[in-house]
Amino acid sequence: MLLAGGQGSRLGVLTSDMAKPAVAFGGKYRIIDFPLSNCINSGIDTVGVLTQYQPLVLNSHIGIGIPWDLDRNNGGVSVLPPYERSGNADWYSGTANAIYQNLNYIDNYDPDYVLILSGDHIYKMDYSKVIEQHKKTGADLTICAKIVPIDEASRFGILETDDQLRIEKFVEKPKEPKSNKASMGIYVFSTDALIEAIESHPDIQDLDFGKHIIPDMINTKKVYAYEFFDYWKDVGTYDSYVEANLELCHDVALDLYDPKWKIYTRTEDLPPVKVGADANISTSLISNGCRIDGTVEESVLSPGVVVGKGSTVKHSIILNDVVIGENCHIEDTIIDKETVIGNNSKIGYGNDLTPNKDNPKVLSSGLNVIGKKLILPEGLEIERNVRIFSSMNHKEINVKHLKSGETLK
Repeated sequence: MLLAGGQGSRLGVLTSDMAKPAVAFGGKYRIIDFPLSNCINSGIDTVGVLTQYQPLVLNSHIGIGIPWDLDRNNGGVSVLPPYERSGNADWYSGTANAIYQNLNYIDNYDPDYVLILSGDHIYKMDYSKVIEQHKKTGADLTICAKIVPIDEASRFGILETDDQLRIEKFVEKPKEPKSNKASMGIYVFSTDALIEAIESHPDIQDLDFGKHIIPDMINTKKVYAYEFFDYWKDVGTYDSYVEANLELCHDVALDLYDPKWKIYTRTEDLPPVKVGADANISTSLISNGCRIDGTVEESVLSPGVVVGKGSTVKHSIILNDVVIGENCHIEDTIIDKETVIGNNSKIGYGNDLTPNKDNPKVLSSGLNVIGKKLILPEGLEIERNVRIFSSMNHKEINVKHLKSGETLK
């Protein structure tokens, strides 16, 4: 059961019209491709994808599951949006509530175990090993856990375990964490224990695994941790999204080129990359259909991107079909798909790191984020921590200079 209905509000410019799991990542992929690929690589061929917020792009990407070999008559992938029952329709109002509303789907397959995943993390994991440990320990619930820096532990559900990895305490996002063993939001339940925990809870509305189900089960059931030591990244902020993308340009633990563990995705039929005579590319990922006549340094370019003559793209994430004109300088910037950058533009420069004035919590490190399907005028200069939302009409963008911290929407 793959929970993929999250809004991803901290990525607001990128998620204004799509769920966070549908956001592009690593050039040719989308975030949800990673858990879906992990499923088929782990021998799991029955997957329910629970969608809710702005599901159109995500539903279209998943289709009938062909890229992941999940187009099957028995099992395969099923998209599970909220639906009307007995005269009323309820939105999913918590992670466990979403599972509760789809217990009939689970019952239809009568499984011994249910694997519950988040659709918005970047990692490669063999889930069969988690299930194997779950069986050996006789657990009712197994929670995948990873050691995180102690100064980041308050962002996660934190586990405390004994020497046998049995969980003795679980606290959701503690202000003063006593452990740095974090829940990854990946659970294996014995089916009977899952159904009992959900149906016996007095408040089905807003029911959440981290806040309600897990703490209750620790007191009454056998709950164990499965320790995971490989690459795993929550890309819920602009900074972590850029960091994870740019890490792919270097030698990191997440190997996209392993033929034994492929990451599958839905792809377009595009021509090969075209590199001009004066182009200069270093330490970057360049996807099919790109045409490069300028300089690209430590950046990730999605399919169909054009970089004009004399232009430089540096430390940036450029999504599908963006056109960057001539003699531009783009640095520390995310540009969403189908946006056109006019000639002689300068985006991402200067030492003024004034946080974004509308939302300083989401943008303060110097990044700029530019929405999709915009036409930016020639000669535009943008400093740091600037957001331009997709809702802007290109005719309204008549400014020539955006200072650090400004927002257009």
